[in-house]
Amino acid sequence: MAKNKSKERFMARPIEQHTTAAWANIKKTKPFSNVTIPDEVEVRNAKEWVDTNQK
Repeated sequence: MAKNKSKERFMARPIEQHTTAAWANIKKTKPFSNVTIPDEVEVRNAKEWVDTNQK
């Protein structure tokens, strides 16, 4: 067991936020693979975010 219990508590908390993800506004789902297809607006937002955050 770890001596630092707060580390174990914070490790269980997810880092990413799924509410701001590109797939948050799902347009449709592919029937066989259950892959979600985002709305066109979300695709444009994701591309814009990638373009502005490139190094």
